Amino acid sequence: MIIRKAKFTLITSLMLTLAALVANPAAAQQPDWDAVEFTTTDLGDGIYMLQGMGGNLGLSVGEDGVFLIDDEFAPLTPKVRAAIAAITDKTVDYVINTHWHGDHTGGNAAIGESGAVIVAHDNVRLRMAAEGPQQSPDGALPVITFSESTTFHFNGHEIHATHPVAAHTDGDAVIYFRNLNLIHAGDILFNGLYPFIDVASGGSVEGYIAALEALAGMAGPDTRIIAGHGPMATKADVERKIAMLKGAKVQVEQLIKAGKTLEETKAADPLAAWNEEWTWMFINGERMTEMLYGALSN
Repeated sequence: MIIRKAKFTLITSLMLTLAALVANPAAAQQPDWDAVEFTTTDLGDGIYMLQGMGGNLGLSVGEDGVFLIDDEFAPLTPKVRAAIAAITDKTVDYVINTHWHGDHTGGNAAIGESGAVIVAHDNVRLRMAAEGPQQSPDGALPVITFSESTTFHFNGHEIHATHPVAAHTDGDAVIYFRNLNLIHAGDILFNGLYPFIDVASGGSVEGYIAALEALAGMAGPDTRIIAGHGPMATKADVERKIAMLKGAKVQVEQLIKAGKTLEETKAADPLAAWNEEWTWMFINGERMTEMLYGALSN
């Protein structure tokens, strides 16, 4: 197993990742991109997990070429390339994006210009191409999209991408290496952490739980799961996440049905039973309560 230590802690990485998505870009402090170092974990059979500042990357290297799952923030593309170059001298042939957020698609333009074919769900292209401050250049857009599922037969693997409806966003993809019993869950799974559910991008609490249940159904006790954020996971980790979210949803729903305002709901601390285990630097119990309240009260 190859493991290269990262200078940034997991918590700091996640805080900066999500802050870039939901905070005011003009007010946000720019990360120190030069200080970011990547961790590479060899999972066997030509499969690797790369961890930097944004979403966890999956990598398949073999006779057919290089298949990359997600590609980090744009300023980190040279470091992504360097991490790949430490494994193989081949360039990337395919990139599949697990959703449209910039910590998973930021490298699309540069890697696409080098010849990689970019693949994603239909809604990823639609959101990246939409006019607005986060509109992506044409070169960053997926050139192959799918609505429900697609399968790659590459490097001796059967790599199946499937789309759960309205989960973290409306364009999520879960990537399953069927012959290896290995899954890349994208941001369907923040392992051991309160999740970010992007309602503004078509996500939903109910859909997020349903996607986790589908993920648990795909997995066996020995299935290895690359989370979108956090350490490698197992089916048991997914089941714990489902139990937490279902319980938290019930607690917040009860207060909404009782006519409580957001401030009254936060004051009641409905997630007290889970805060110690699931809180991290960016999403604590209060912020998770706000997220659930906003999603469930509409």
